[in-house]
Amino acid sequence: MEIKNQIVGTTSIVAPQGQLDALTGPLLTQHFQEQLGDNSNLVLDLSSIDFVSSAGLRVLLATVKDARRQNGDLRLAAVNSDVKKVLSVSGFDRLLKIFDDVNLACDSYSE
Repeated sequence: MEIKNQIVGTTSIVAPQGQLDALTGPLLTQHFQEQLGDNSNLVLDLSSIDFVSSAGLRVLLATVKDARRQNGDLRLAAVNSDVKKVLSVSGFDRLLKIFDDVNLACDSYSE
């Protein structure tokens, strides 16, 4: 899994590519942990993720808990329809804020 990262102000934008599952989850978890050391406001750009398994959902849950403990949050951006269905069925759409694009997600931290 390739993971791109960009810092905008106090927000870290994390953009993985591929699938978020048991194989790739640990790598993304490690990446999030490194980002949380500097920025507790995270945006996960899911525009290049085409599949999320239950292991991937656990990564999101652990990350949002860690971010909120540090007075930050995890926001999702650019979620495709298949992944959005998984988030909805699992109830994650009520746990996490979901935005149409990365800019809206970043801007939401200043509101």
